[in-house]
Amino acid sequence: MTREAGVRRHDWQRATPADAGPLTDLERDANLVGLAHVFGELPFPYDAVLTRWVLLLDDPEVVTEVVVGDSGLVALAAYDPDSLRHLAVHPDAWGRGMARDGVRRAVDAGATRLWVLTENHRARGLYETLGWSPTGVTQECPWAPHPIELEYRLALGSSV
Repeated sequence: MTREAGVRRHDWQRATPADAGPLTDLERDANLVGLAHVFGELPFPYDAVLTRWVLLLDDPEVVTEVVVGDSGLVALAAYDPDSLRHLAVHPDAWGRGMARDGVRRAVDAGATRLWVLTENHRARGLYETLGWSPTGVTQECPWAPHPIELEYRLALGSSV
């Protein structure tokens, strides 16, 4: 990690197809802690999430970047020229600025849109602090129990 003008920067690298399993593991670990109040005792849909990562890593429009720690992946950011698709940080690394840095990377690539679970208060607080606002548009999450996702847009002129 380096510091530039007071901004924390982490060592991000491009994910490869071999990272599909570790990306799934990281997403599972983050969700089991951060979204336990949403998904409860339901099993994590590992195979479906793994399949989604395989497809995303093969999509030329999507950039997936990761931060690697001593024990594996600790952060991920996946985005395309329009949207922040996925953002996760391992709970053991929360509070170190990696989520903020991942959002910044997506915004620097042009992302001005994202979807977040309405009950993901931690993520919503981060996005709102960074200048994102809910649009009021909702959709059902594809994973049981199918909670509601809310679209956010980045306000013009916001700097992350």
